[in-house]
Amino acid sequence: MDIVDSIEAMRALRKTWRDAGQTVGYVPTMGNLHDGHLSLLDRARAQCDRTICSIYVNPLQFDQSKDLERYPRTLEEDMEKLRALGADALFVPSDTMIYPRGMAHATTVDVPGITDILEGAHRRGHFVGVATVVCKLFNLVQPHVAVFGEKDFQQLLVVKRMAADLNLPVEVIGAATSREANGLARSSRNGYLTDTERDKAAEILRTLRAVAHALQQGEREFAELERSAAQRLADAGFEPDYVTVRSTLDLEPPHDDEGPDAWVVLVAAQLGKARLIDNLRVADATPD
Repeated sequence: MDIVDSIEAMRALRKTWRDAGQTVGYVPTMGNLHDGHLSLLDRARAQCDRTICSIYVNPLQFDQSKDLERYPRTLEEDMEKLRALGADALFVPSDTMIYPRGMAHATTVDVPGITDILEGAHRRGHFVGVATVVCKLFNLVQPHVAVFGEKDFQQLLVVKRMAADLNLPVEVIGAATSREANGLARSSRNGYLTDTERDKAAEILRTLRAVAHALQQGEREFAELERSAAQRLADAGFEPDYVTVRSTLDLEPPHDDEGPDAWVVLVAAQLGKARLIDNLRVADATPD
């Protein structure tokens, strides 16, 4: 596996692959890799000749400095996992490479509308950081395909819209959420949970399923469903930011001409030191 830590080396490697007529699949990450990340790389490998992962903890997308400081950094362990998986390259850019004039003077990318709701409303500036760094990374890596997990459903739609609006020559695809045995969506932030909290976190998926099943059965009182689901999480010891039913197309409230197969239930809630997000497409909800 090639370790790439400069723009010149990234461009040279990319030219070698391009000259050989090889397609490139890409998974951008912030490291602390888990099985969910590795499943994204498997998806990229299945579609492309070459796979590359990047690890960069992007300061521009953190709204709290303490959250950035405590974000887990496990580069050596991550490299071993990538080697074992058979990734072709790891790109590890520096802050000065991504923000050569510093973040305060950086050119940024803003995807209007879809970034102002849900996570965007609770984490101001977060998606400017995401869109900016992903745009920069796409330009550096120049992949044919980029794979993002559906756990961060809003992020996936933001990146898709950004790539389309800026006419970037990359296909952005989503991969199904990878889950732990109890149904908890895999996330680097799960490391903040105690064993007791990790067990309790299984209630998130149960709550999402309950809302999705009600919608499948014809319930259309969205506000009441959302209120009841948030209360269910609060009673279980969470501090919910939102539980909401949205269109998978644009994350707006369900459109009149849509049915439940076009809806997704999204949740964000604090549990102990971890802020957890998850979602479930109504079409994917199966009986317990």
